Amino acid sequence: MKQPRDRREYLTTTPVPKLILSLSVPTIISMLVTAIYNTADTFFVARVSDNPAVNTAATASVGLVFTVMAIIQAFGFFFGHGSGNYLSRMLGAGNHKEANEMASTGFAMAAIVGVIFAIVGNIFAAPIAHFLGATDTTMQFTIDYMRIILFGAPFMMAQFVINNQLRFQGSAVYAMIGLMSGAVMNMVLDPLLILVFHMQVRGAAIATVMGQLTSFIVLFIGTSKGENIRMSLSNVKLNWHYLLEVLNGGAPSLFRQGLAAISTLLLNRTAGAIGGDAAIAGMSVAGRLMLMMGSALIGFGQGYQPVCSFNYGAGLTKRVKEGFWFCVKYSTIFLIIIGVIFYRFAPQIISLFFREKAAADLDSAQTLQYAKEVGTTALRYMCMSTPLSGAIVISNMMLQSIGKGFKASVTASARNGFCFIPLILILPQFLGIQGVEMAQACADVLSLLIAVPMAYSELRKFND
Repeated sequence: MKQPRDRREYLTTTPVPKLILSLSVPTIISMLVTAIYNTADTFFVARVSDNPAVNTAATASVGLVFTVMAIIQAFGFFFGHGSGNYLSRMLGAGNHKEANEMASTGFAMAAIVGVIFAIVGNIFAAPIAHFLGATDTTMQFTIDYMRIILFGAPFMMAQFVINNQLRFQGSAVYAMIGLMSGAVMNMVLDPLLILVFHMQVRGAAIATVMGQLTSFIVLFIGTSKGENIRMSLSNVKLNWHYLLEVLNGGAPSLFRQGLAAISTLLLNRTAGAIGGDAAIAGMSVAGRLMLMMGSALIGFGQGYQPVCSFNYGAGLTKRVKEGFWFCVKYSTIFLIIIGVIFYRFAPQIISLFFREKAAADLDSAQTLQYAKEVGTTALRYMCMSTPLSGAIVISNMMLQSIGKGFKASVTASARNGFCFIPLILILPQFLGIQGVEMAQACADVLSLLIAVPMAYSELRKFND
């Protein structure tokens, strides 16, 4: 088959389903690998000791620090999606000067904010750990893990920016290689540092940061390949024009990821108040598994985003609409299949993350069993609502990619924000731990009722 002459022809003339699949396969792979290595921390931390109580505390501490990681990721996606959306539309419109300036400016903003996070976070590590809900048994684990994670904040933010910018330019393969290289580094170091060198949660944190540093280096090299935009200090323009464009394009991601962090914080504190460290550990494992389940959906949607933004910038709105319905249809089918599998085998899947041997006393055995029960029930509730995520996520990504910042922010804020937060505060008051377990599923139902009308209000404007 004849190859397209350049990237513009490739993104504007290739049949939409084929184009989305070609761009989404690398992002799905990279997202799945990233989710697996994020889950690997939880898996190996649950084996730091022969004492189940210590393993439960270590697992809970990783779950607590996930809030901090989610905030770092939120700002990484804020700068990455904000700059990536804009530069893709500029490339679609043929304005290469502003595209080049936005790429370097978005990267510089993320690096600066990442350094601030690293410094301030380490100064106030103990108060932050207490605020996250750390108990006497999890406090030291939480501080040890968090301090190292915070040192990696500049690299984490910067690699999210470059990854997203490459995707929005249509270079999904380079983006995949960058993320996968970091994932491999993390998964190799996790068992080595935790099980061989017995560094416990510090080992997990070091493995995570080294993975992020590896991804950053590989992705940065990727910006100099092919038609990709090169980073240049002379192109950094810290002015209001680019700041506002980043805010418009990146605010939905900041709301989505930031509210996810707040939601995780509230979930951990509520679960801990009702069921202690065991409940936090169970919910943490279920949450990580759902993150892995949803990563394929995110990767699929990320394959649609450059198609959406580039073609919208080029005035080809029919292709934007076609891609939207294609993604919603097939993501929903996929999520139904995965949801059924995870629901059926929830007890066995959850048990993989809890080491059962050496339950030396009755209390340890009961704690371990309770954590598994909480994780299993929560996972099953989440599986029942996960098919709704296809329409929710693709609607949000479409609105964000075409520059509808307000509507995209509303849809992004719904699932982990004004739908979930009231539910996690209200349901446990009446249902106890069951309210914690079912809160996310209920939030998904409400989010669907918000996202779909928002998306349809824009889709109906497009020419058929």
